[in-house]
Amino acid sequence: MGRMKVALIGMLVVGVAGSAMAQAVTEADLGRLDVAAAEVTRHAAVLKASDGALAFEVDRAVALLKQEIIYLRVRLRREGTVPRTEYIDLRDRLETLRVKAVGQKVTAHPVIGDDPVSGGWIVPVGTEMDVRLQTPLSSRTARVEQRFEATSGVDLKIKGVVVLPAGTVVRGFVGSVQPAGRVERRGSLTLAFDEIVLEKGPMRLRASVTQALDGKTSEDVSRTGTGAAIGAIIGGLLGGGKGLLVGVLVGGGGTIAATDGTDVDLPTGTLLRLRIDSPLEVR
Repeated sequence: MGRMKVALIGMLVVGVAGSAMAQAVTEADLGRLDVAAAEVTRHAAVLKASDGALAFEVDRAVALLKQEIIYLRVRLRREGTVPRTEYIDLRDRLETLRVKAVGQKVTAHPVIGDDPVSGGWIVPVGTEMDVRLQTPLSSRTARVEQRFEATSGVDLKIKGVVVLPAGTVVRGFVGSVQPAGRVERRGSLTLAFDEIVLEKGPMRLRASVTQALDGKTSEDVSRTGTGAAIGAIIGGLLGGGKGLLVGVLVGGGGTIAATDGTDVDLPTGTLLRLRIDSPLEVR
């Protein structure tokens, strides 16, 4: 009887372990996401001939999703595990985008609000914030998965309430890097932000770079005023293309590429405009 109990317990343990292994996200799973993203890119290329605007939208969206795949891969290597729910969510979003790219009707999209939640606020997808780089980066010397930090330049407000105060620390990693060389003459860096430091500690963040402003220009702006005035001036500069970092072009998914045969150099103080790519709950 005792041996039977031991055997049954052993079978239960093996069953639970097997179930856990089946649910664990693997590098092979992330490889399947890479394949799915590549398929969406191919569909977008075909779509350009019939609907250029939609093709551009799909290209931009898949670039962001590719960045999220990199994000999951970094987490898997660093932490050894990735929640299955996050993998499934990304897989489903890729499928939705694929359906959209091939011309089939997509009937439902999530709507993110900016209303206060219990004890906090939701910073919606698409929100922009300006941060100042605290770590110099260069495509000549940067390494994939290299960490860096930046601080927000002005208060981020929702309905007049300061949700993220100026000076908030955000952290990120280098998703990919290509130094300038004989084959690939233009250097490039892909930056992703994955952590924000709040009063109660660090929180997950998903944000990508959309524009880069010369650090000296932004320092000159800072001397003209504070708070909302600085934010408005910086926003005007970025929106009008004035003061943008010379020699670089920011593409989809946060990739910063040199416009000539040089490396991308981002000195300390470079101002980066970020786009929030996943809802951020601030409590």
